[in-house]
Amino acid sequence: MHQIEPTNDKGSLRTRAPSAEEVNEQLSSLRGQRVAVALSGGVDSAVTALRLVEVGAEVVGLALRLHDPEPDNPLAPRACCPPDDLQDARRVAEMLGFPFYAVDARKPFADHVVRPFVTEYLAGRTPNPCVGCNAFVKLERLHRRAVALGCTHLATGHFARLRVDELLRPRLFAGSDPAKDQSYFLFSTPRDILRDLIFPVGAWDKAQVRERALSSGLPVAHKLESQEVCFVGGAGAGGFVMRQPEAKGDHRGIIVSERGEKLGEHEGIMNYTVGQRRGLKVAARHPLHVLHIDAPSKTVTVGPAESLLRSGLRAQRMNWPFQAPPPGQLVRAMVRVRYRGVATMASVCREGEEASVRFDAPVRAISPGQAAVFYQGDEVVGGGWIVEAMV
Repeated sequence: MHQIEPTNDKGSLRTRAPSAEEVNEQLSSLRGQRVAVALSGGVDSAVTALRLVEVGAEVVGLALRLHDPEPDNPLAPRACCPPDDLQDARRVAEMLGFPFYAVDARKPFADHVVRPFVTEYLAGRTPNPCVGCNAFVKLERLHRRAVALGCTHLATGHFARLRVDELLRPRLFAGSDPAKDQSYFLFSTPRDILRDLIFPVGAWDKAQVRERALSSGLPVAHKLESQEVCFVGGAGAGGFVMRQPEAKGDHRGIIVSERGEKLGEHEGIMNYTVGQRRGLKVAARHPLHVLHIDAPSKTVTVGPAESLLRSGLRAQRMNWPFQAPPPGQLVRAMVRVRYRGVATMASVCREGEEASVRFDAPVRAISPGQAAVFYQGDEVVGGGWIVEAMV
């Protein structure tokens, strides 16, 4: 499975993000090829499948079963890819006339997404399960099945764009709609999977996708998006973690000021994240925010908003989609430390399997456990998992 990016008139690789017209060319090149489509039961993946059918690709629909529903538990999570979503995916495949397969990924989802989520919260960190799920469960399982079915590509409904050069090196770019860009979630995708992906709606905005779904009569055209972590449920992250076997025991601790003065008590550090202001239950003249969480002592430190500012960070488990810079070489990049966060210019230095980042201007509320993703223009040049915020 691979795709070769066409070159420009001079034969050199175009390194800017593909335009809508170029994405259309990428799709047209798939005419007659067998292409797997990841169907979530939502609008974006349905329109992705529609576009491939329209260009004459031999489409195969794949959907993941990740999590079982708990209909008798009012606090239970909305299961990721539950029966209704799988049924919606199947309805899309039936309408568009291509085969559909459900892939059971419940065990890897529990092992590589849910368990690390619990472990990170118990350690005082704030994980982003959607990034890990994309790289280590969804795309890995779907890609494996696509290869087994003889597909040349795996298409997804992500708002992102991609090029692959003559050496089969992928270049990952942000989607053209800044409000919906999902490249942040894809930074850690292994290169051998990333180069086989295609994003048919990546150069569109959400309104275009919805309009195409409506005008084509897709059965999910009016379906709303879910904005929550799919497996957490009504009690929130802290409540979900507390219900897990790993959380047995007494998690009560204290809340202190920057000077170490006791201000109150808490029921568990899993109920707090760096930067949090609401729900502290501490009386103060001025708003207080969570500054630091110390898991061994069960201590939550709070203080004013200005104390959240940090000059840098250290990240581990790095991934460089196109190519890694030489160790010790400074790379200038815009760095985003949370999905909806504003990117800040910084100097990034690769240090073996780690990287250090120094921002040009202080950044607020850097949370260990989140992903730091590096951009040059629209291109994702690298990223890693934050282990430490530096003063």
